[in-house]
Amino acid sequence: MKVIFLQDVKGKGKKGEVKNVADGYAHNFLLKNNLAVEATAGNQKALDNQKKKEAEIAQQEVEDAKKLKEVIEGLTVEVKAKSGEGGRLFGSVTSKQIAEELKKTHNIKIDKRKMDLPDGVRALGYTNVPVKLHNEVSGTLKVHVVEEK
Repeated sequence: MKVIFLQDVKGKGKKGEVKNVADGYAHNFLLKNNLAVEATAGNQKALDNQKKKEAEIAQQEVEDAKKLKEVIEGLTVEVKAKSGEGGRLFGSVTSKQIAEELKKTHNIKIDKRKMDLPDGVRALGYTNVPVKLHNEVSGTLKVHVVEEK
């Protein structure tokens, strides 16, 4: 019996796949537990429409990420921190502080985990922080660390 998987089934198939399985397995397990539906023409058409819609949504996400990249590459985020002699900071400026400042001043919300800043910024001045906006889109955010008085 041909079925369309609605969810991943270990050892049998992934979501959206059309496979031929034993009749008993299909009736007694897959269909009963809503893990698959019978591969009729109507169900096949619904699957195709769903895949098309998911592709459009994915394309829209990439477009939005590219627009956001253009916006953040034109911005400079200014963060204040206490520093000692020679421009060395007491501690460091973390990606969390940068994300909060970006939200507060420019009203752009970027998750701190998307910023590639493993050790933080440890000196005054300008720093370029790589930001992963999407699997296919990365940008650079300019961060200016100034001395807090």
